[in-house]
Formats: sequence, C-alpha cells, structure tokens
Amino acid sequence: MAKPKSVFVCATCGARYPRWQGQCRECGEWNTIHEELVKQDSSPSPGARAASVALSQSGFAGASGSGVVSLNRVDLRQRLRLSTGYSEFDRVLGGGIVQGSVVLIGGNPGAGKSTLLLQTVCTLSSAHRVLYVTGEESLEQVALRASRLGLPIDNVRIAAETSIETICAMASAERPEVLVVDSIQVTHVQGVESAPGSVSQVREGAAALTQFAKRTGIAVFMVGHVTKDGTLAGPKILEHCVDCSVILEVASDQRFRTLRCQKNRFGAVNEIGVFAMTDSGMRQVRNPSAIFLNRQEQVASGSLAMVIWEGTRPLLVELQALVDLSQYGNPRRLSLGTDQNRLAMLLSVLHRHASLSLADQDVFINVVGGVRVDETASDVPLCLALISSYKNKALPRTMIAFGEIGLTGEVRPVPSGQERIKEAAKQGFTTAVVPWDNAPSHPIEGMEIIRIRRVSELSDLV
Repeated sequence: MAKPKSVFVCATCGARYPRWQGQCRECGEWNTIHEELVKQDSSPSPGARAASVALSQSGFAGASGSGVVSLNRVDLRQRLRLSTGYSEFDRVLGGGIVQGSVVLIGGNPGAGKSTLLLQTVCTLSSAHRVLYVTGEESLEQVALRASRLGLPIDNVRIAAETSIETICAMASAERPEVLVVDSIQVTHVQGVESAPGSVSQVREGAAALTQFAKRTGIAVFMVGHVTKDGTLAGPKILEHCVDCSVILEVASDQRFRTLRCQKNRFGAVNEIGVFAMTDSGMRQVRNPSAIFLNRQEQVASGSLAMVIWEGTRPLLVELQALVDLSQYGNPRRLSLGTDQNRLAMLLSVLHRHASLSLADQDVFINVVGGVRVDETASDVPLCLALISSYKNKALPRTMIAFGEIGLTGEVRPVPSGQERIKEAAKQGFTTAVVPWDNAPSHPIEGMEIIRIRRVSELSDLV
C-alpha cells in the first residue's frame, strides 16, 4: 500500500502548497490552508468511484468514453429543455433545464434557494419524475414548508441523505429527470479523510454528481453556500465543473430577490431574473423595470432614469447623484451600485472637457433598488445626474439616457441601442439622450431623440 502524502490546500480557492503558510498566494485569504492526505496510487478518485459504482448497479448506459470521432459527425440535435414553470428562472438558465446539465445555485442564508428549488420541483412533478434530496433539513421540515406554501406534493419524491454514494444509488433506482441536492457542502464521499464541507469533500462530491449527470442524462441542481463577501464557498473547481452557476441575491429592499447567472454553457451569461418573497413563496416579477422606476411625482435635481443591458434584455433603473460643498479638506467620493474608479475618471473628464470642477464638492452616487451596474452605458446618465445636482436643475421625469464617455470627452455608442430606446418608450418615456451613432434610423413614435457627440454638450443640455 502506497504511503500517503500530505499536501496543504486553501479552503477558499483550492490552491495547493507543499507546506503550510499563513496566507494563500492565489486568493490572498489568511488562515484558510489546511492539511490533506493524498494517496500515491493510480486508482480513480473517490468521487469517480462513487459515480461508477452507482452506474454499474443501475444499468445506465455510459455516455463518456465514446472514442474519437469526426467533428462533423457529432449529432447536433438539441437536447430537450424542461420548463421550470417560472419564466424568470427559465430565462436565467438559458431557456429551461437541459438534460444532463449540472446547475449550482448559491446565495446568502435566507435568500430563498431551497424555497425556489422546492417550488420548481413541485411544479415539475406534475409531468416529470423528480427527486429532492435534503441534507440540511428533515423530511418533516421540507413537508411543512411545502404545505405552508400550498404546493402540489403528490408526485414529489424526497429523501434525507448526505452520502454521495447513496444519493447516486437512489437516483439510479428512481431514474428522475431532475435531481436536487441541498446542499453540496453537507455531503460526503467515502474514502476522503476530511469533514463534510472541506475542499476535498466538496471537490469529490461535485465531481461525482457531475459525472453521474453526464452519463445518465439527469439534470442535477446543487445548492452551494457563500462566503462573507458573497462568493461561492469551496474550491474554484466547483464552479468550473458545473454547466451553470447562478447566485440568488437579496436586494436592498428585502422583498425582492435577484437571480443572476455567472456562468452558462447553454445560454447567455449575466442574465437576471427578479423574484419577490411573499407569504406564499417566491413569485416572479415579469416587469422588473416597474419596480426600479418607482419614482416620486416631483423629481428633484440629480435624479435620472437610465437603460442598462442585463443578459438579453434591457432594464430601466433610476440613478441618483448628490453634489454638495465639502465641509472638510478632503472631499468624499462614494458610489453605490457603480464602479468607484470610473466615477473618479468621469469627474476628471468633466473638469477637462466640460469645464466643470467638482474638486471641492462631496459626490455621492446611488443606483436605486440595490442594482449593480457594471457596463459603461451608465457614463452619460451619471454625468447628467452630476451636472443636474451641481446646478440644482431637475431633469424631465420622462427623460432617459445611456452612452459611454471616453477620456478625450467623446460620447461613444453602446450595444443594443435601438432595443434600449424601444424599451424606454414602452415604459412611457418621451425623451432619450443617446450617442450620435446609437440614434435610430427611423423615428420612434412618441420618442424625442437627442443625439450628442461630446461630453461638453451635456452641460448645455441641463
């Protein structure tokens, strides 16, 4: 029997080191490196053995190991997608659940991960075979929640188990179309000498479920915990081996949840779905722009609506700016929902190319609703809001804006410009401030288009 070898693995990112050290050089975290024993043999990993044993006992035909084939002879027939029953969830998944796919759902405690998956499983059970495996709750707790939410539970198969080998064996016997494992951090694989939730257990458990899904065609949903900074806990390989990784975020308004896609092999990334947490469970919000645009009748200076692009659809949100004379020697710069560094850059562009100096002013930026805006299309509305607050001139309530601003003061076009304008027109807006190259070739009924080339035109516009 080979002598075991010790390696030191970071519990946050999974990086390996030959000896212990206080800080991980890959992710920069402190006191996250733990010792693990690795056997020096050529036998497969415990996770691969767990999936192989379950498959050999079930009679499923293996999908892997098909040999070398020509690329033009690969069957391109699209796999069947199952609808979750929620259009917002289907949008995030790329159109529905793909057979044999592995989806990882993360989120803070209490965000509603288990509730959303339980609702999805109960909805699917009317036409498809499903299996819900819980490792954190008892069967009574899950049944109590389903009864409180009024869900159809007649055809839902459920089990309380934490062993990966047993879960794969049960799924092989039940042969469901959708398998839910809640959660991957509490499961364990035989042969791994570490506690559940450790890097080795999470890695081997996820590998076993992924291999099992690919060979059987069963769609697997795994619930994952998150760290204090909102990222998925466990090694990075956990996100690499799954097909789709989504995060359920809690907005500043505790009633709403945002399901954001971070990785998807079967659809667009950065897609979002909006849900509302109610007494009867998670309810999808079909028109999220109406939530984020709940504005007052009398709009004050510094407030402006902008159109951002999330995944495959436009989204209207309100941007607020406050510029006030600084009472201290060092003016403050605070941005909530946008990039802090980009705010500093735009302030310099306004000073250089629009003759607007805010060096002695405190600047505060906020995106209403807790939405995080990462695209550059927010440059023009941000500058308009800054100028509006500084000059104390309120912008029209029916005005929207979008566009990117360069370092030389030019206003650059952004993708999907006409789709943004059409979405704003549907929401009742009548004026759009857009880059010159984003102006539509044909007039849009009820919409006045203001085309701009330079950032200096924004001051005259206000």
